[in-house]
Amino acid sequence: MNENISILVVDDDEILRQRLEKAFVRRGFNVRTAYDFESAIETAISFQPERAVLDLKMPGRSGLDLLTELLRVSPDTKAVILTGYGSITNAVEAVKLGAINYVTKPADADQVLSAFTSGPSPTPDFPPPSLAEAQWEHIQRVLADCGGNISEAARRLDIPRRTLQRKLKKNAP
Repeated sequence: MNENISILVVDDDEILRQRLEKAFVRRGFNVRTAYDFESAIETAISFQPERAVLDLKMPGRSGLDLLTELLRVSPDTKAVILTGYGSITNAVEAVKLGAINYVTKPADADQVLSAFTSGPSPTPDFPPPSLAEAQWEHIQRVLADCGGNISEAARRLDIPRRTLQRKLKKNAP
């Protein structure tokens, strides 16, 4: 069993965070959770986890900021980064900053645990995205940050609303 292994799960998605917590507890881990940078650092200082699962993109300070600070306050912690579509480059950056691996979402507990034992991911040679792909990903990120509000996204992108609507009607590159 894993009752002596402590693990910190940090994700702003409450459903995913609770699902991973329950799965790790069933597997015998000593689990603590946090939902943002501040609560994660506070927990890490008192808990000193052996392992940590960190969401890369959270409101406020990012998972990269969290990784850097976590390794400062708990240097023996082994961290795995959870990343959504379009953030593989950032996940690779996280590995360079000290994460031992990364897992793409959606992920289950077995995938996360295997990331701890499979060793560091080799830095893949991702071809740089085309201009159209980079633009599409940027639009999707801004739209997600705006909660799907097209008018607000168009304002943040500094383009007319109708232009954004036309771009969104096209299929992803």
